[in-house]
Amino acid sequence: MGTKAIDIIKGNVKELIDLLNKALADEWLAVYQYWVGAYIIKGPMRPEIETELKEHAKEELEHAEMLAERIIQLGGEPILNPEDLGKFSNCGYETPNKPDTKTILAQNIKGEQCAIGVYNTILEKLKGMNDAITYNMIRKIMQDEVKHEQELQDLQEDLELMCNCKK
Repeated sequence: MGTKAIDIIKGNVKELIDLLNKALADEWLAVYQYWVGAYIIKGPMRPEIETELKEHAKEELEHAEMLAERIIQLGGEPILNPEDLGKFSNCGYETPNKPDTKTILAQNIKGEQCAIGVYNTILEKLKGMNDAITYNMIRKIMQDEVKHEQELQDLQEDLELMCNCKK
């Protein structure tokens, strides 16, 4: 832990670590949501959607790694017990009981929209804390989440056009 780096942060570092751990829980659940969805998905456009879900799972894992590393740099401890992920999560996990392409896309879009809100809240908290490292990391993750939402919505639109079905 870099003590000087922590000393210059203006604000409650423990509260920041708690926010980052909640985001970490969200990312781990998102990894699994995407990963499992990619393997069980059925229906129109399955190959295209499966590929996108696998790519998003990899990117969500990268986010989890970034968050865990930053939590440790700030002197905190990332969530150690997987059973705690649901307890700490902001966005939760939606079991893909209905693995059709339309439902899986809708579930993942909802997750991305929640993540965008979470990261926006963290960015707001970081204003004035003098923590450019965390701020830039969260901006990067949020940028990815916005991109994910758009990619999934594009697939959803293509699916609707193909099937002539509504959301």
